[in-house]
Amino acid sequence: MTISVLLADDQALIRAGFAVLIDSAPDMQVVGQAGDGAEAVALARTTKPDVVLMDIRMPGVDGLAATGRITGDSTLPDVHVIVLTTFEDDEYVIEAIQRGASGFLGKNVDPAVLLDGIRVVAGGDALLSPKATTALVARLAAAPAPSGSAPATAHDPDRVFSVLTDREREIVALVAHGLSNDDIAAHLVLSPLTVKTHVHRAMSKLDARDRAQLVVLAYRSGLVDTGRNRRL
Repeated sequence: MTISVLLADDQALIRAGFAVLIDSAPDMQVVGQAGDGAEAVALARTTKPDVVLMDIRMPGVDGLAATGRITGDSTLPDVHVIVLTTFEDDEYVIEAIQRGASGFLGKNVDPAVLLDGIRVVAGGDALLSPKATTALVARLAAAPAPSGSAPATAHDPDRVFSVLTDREREIVALVAHGLSNDDIAAHLVLSPLTVKTHVHRAMSKLDARDRAQLVVLAYRSGLVDTGRNRRL
């Protein structure tokens, strides 16, 4: 199966470089290039790519607004956005995730990491780069959520997460702390496949688009807090 990718960056040279790299991968194909957010949204609607590589700072409609429009479009449920940024602790990255982005990478990322990241997101998982620290994830709770951008919460973990089993609730809390499926499996003495199954069931029950939104929901509902105290 070929992964279709849409590139959105206002610098033609950067787009060209990414296009050459992505098209060189046997399992990927660039299906469109956009120079601003409005064009990215329009192309996403016509090409319906698996993944959009979205620059944040673009003229007119920027990457944040474009990300929200794409992830909020009911006709594009399978389109996932990876935000590209110069600084991986950029405050705008937080808003991008709140607007539905599936993760982010720095523009200076190693080519192999970028390609692997595209595959991860195309498979429905969230992508948080190695430099995404716990403090960065915790800031999701403090930043205001754009209207309609993330799953609604009642700020009451007992009510929001009542649809989950105790195990699913425990795993969601660990996901919110930045643990990978392998990390969680080792911590709970489970198989990675079992953990993955629990994560996907939790996402389905909570109507979370992907793992990144699951993190947002966990912090915003109070299931976990910035002090890393889990409420299980």
